[in-house]
Amino acid sequence: MGKMRAPRNKTLTVNPEEELKYRQRLVTSDDLRDKDALFINHTINDDLMNVLPLLPEAFADLIIIDPPYNLTRNFNGNRFHVRSQEEYIAYLQEWLPQVIEKLKPTGSLYLCGDWHCTAPMQQVLSQHLHILNRITWQREKGRGAHSNWKNSMEDIWFAVKQTDAYYFNAEAVKVRRKVKAPYRLNGTPKDWEETDHGNYRMTYPSNFWDDISIPFWSMPENTDHPTQKPEKLIAKLILASSKEGDMVFDPFLGSGTTSVVAKKLNRRYCGVEIDPEYCCWAEKRLEMAETNQSIQGYHDGIFWERNAPNQQTIKEATLKKHKQNRLI
Repeated sequence: MGKMRAPRNKTLTVNPEEELKYRQRLVTSDDLRDKDALFINHTINDDLMNVLPLLPEAFADLIIIDPPYNLTRNFNGNRFHVRSQEEYIAYLQEWLPQVIEKLKPTGSLYLCGDWHCTAPMQQVLSQHLHILNRITWQREKGRGAHSNWKNSMEDIWFAVKQTDAYYFNAEAVKVRRKVKAPYRLNGTPKDWEETDHGNYRMTYPSNFWDDISIPFWSMPENTDHPTQKPEKLIAKLILASSKEGDMVFDPFLGSGTTSVVAKKLNRRYCGVEIDPEYCCWAEKRLEMAETNQSIQGYHDGIFWERNAPNQQTIKEATLKKHKQNRLI
């Protein structure tokens, strides 16, 4: 018996007929041996260690990695068990250097983690790339803690091969924030915009992100994957560190967020995932992205702070106001 969901629950599901269809689209390591270019814009359903030797060197402009953290987790029957720091470092060394070989000399890499594993990640990553920054983002959802501080932050390490040749577009990831103390110069707003819904300023992104909403049951992007990353989070990485048409690679694809966002933002993509059900979820989301390119919290080229009215909301409210004025 599958899960019984409330009528308003938008969590993505795949029925048996759809699963059969989506499984036929998946690529395996055997397929890659027959046709080298088959990885482009495809989901590879296989063990990462089988796939890496079959992918070309330096093919990715951007690599986004969200591996198992050093926690005990059940990924649809594939259990990852917590281990000592030395054992986790050895685990990273098994695959991370091989993944880095797939990055172009001018490319960028982002590695996701939390406080359990961020130190080993930094240690291993710094042996192979130049680390430029650590992004910390606020995960507003999480269990309470009675004998410790609630864990509501995660990290993303930002690294490159060449410090003088990587691509970064800060303009593409500016955040629209509310101005709490608006300053005027000669009666005119200075560096901010006055609207019917408040005063706003476009700000450059910092390495602390507090505008991310975790996918939940009322959001169409939500799946039953236990560690799914928000599309908005991945969109920031893709827009900042790649151009349209660039290749984005995710070696731990999960339910497909990186590939889906890359497709919505007109990038090429490749993802590897060992679990076939997760791969089917990814394929369904990719299919949905053909007709719906929306990303929650990102509208008309602008990132909005959490719970702020987005431009579409403002447009609808303005149109409604105009209609009401015509009726008066």
